[in-house]
Amino acid sequence: MPPTLSAISPSQGPTTGGTTVTLTGTGLTGSTSVRFSSTSAPFTVNSATQITVVSPVGSAGAVPVTVVSPTGTSNALTFTYVVAAVPVVTAVAPNNGPTSGGTSVTITGTGFTGATAVRFADVPAASFTVNSATQITAVTPAGNPGGAAVTVTAPGGTSAVSAASYFFYAAPPVLTDASPAQGSTSGGTVVTLTGSSLLNASAVRFGVTNAASFTVVSSTQITATAPPGTGSTQITVITPGGTSNPVPFAYIAAPTLTSLVPASGPTSAGTVVTLTGTNLATATKVTFGATVVGFTVSSDTQITATAPAGSAGPVSVSVTTPGGTSAGLTYTRVTAPGI
Repeated sequence: MPPTLSAISPSQGPTTGGTTVTLTGTGLTGSTSVRFSSTSAPFTVNSATQITVVSPVGSAGAVPVTVVSPTGTSNALTFTYVVAAVPVVTAVAPNNGPTSGGTSVTITGTGFTGATAVRFADVPAASFTVNSATQITAVTPAGNPGGAAVTVTAPGGTSAVSAASYFFYAAPPVLTDASPAQGSTSGGTVVTLTGSSLLNASAVRFGVTNAASFTVVSSTQITATAPPGTGSTQITVITPGGTSNPVPFAYIAAPTLTSLVPASGPTSAGTVVTLTGTNLATATKVTFGATVVGFTVSSDTQITATAPAGSAGPVSVSVTTPGGTSAGLTYTRVTAPGI
């Protein structure tokens, strides 16, 4: 008794051939040939009720598919050859990522059914999935910095390159310096970050999660405003090329003053005043009123400074460090008694 066919799936494919077709029926064991019209096709007998066959090249239109076995030739089912459209890529999103590869991108366009290859500048995608005739998801391979044309190969051919079909590989960002490398625990310090490949930065972080406001000045420079923090941390920059190496930044507590000894002196210059307080080790400036004076840091709790000349009366003394400026203590100039 000859084999019988009851179903064919899919029932159509491109004229270029290559479609894997499943034939369902009975009596298929021992089949010797599967024919699309009069053309034999490669096939595999999976069971007495199933055969898989790869469609040969054909002309547009419907053809009968039959199975031949020693017991005879089956009834025919229809397979329709269609002219496959050449694929077209209209968008790649996201269209940038690191040179190390691994970015999952969505490729949008037409004619993707049966796609056999996706390439980034002639390098095969690490992997890809055809979601529909208009969408493919692909994982980028490693690449060189710059633009890479994305092409899709399907039964209808290979897509042409257009401005919309590019993926841009970004070199990983590199940081070489942060200046200043310390600032106030309350935040607000403007830090200049120097390095390379800093364009299109999407984030600047002080620590793992502490995001900072920033401005990209050029491919080699970013200015960032330190957020509040404490202790030592690391600054990193994130771009389409990845995350940069870290550079150190230290949060400095604001200085305080608790006493001035002596707390008064003559209107003439020269009185050596001992300033006592906390967080004084990184002092950058000591002022008596509006006058900046010379000073020596003795320890984190003590500074000696030379009082400048000035009019009789009180003047505020303060210390400035990368952590901020202390509240002022009063130093009083006294007019020398007359003779």
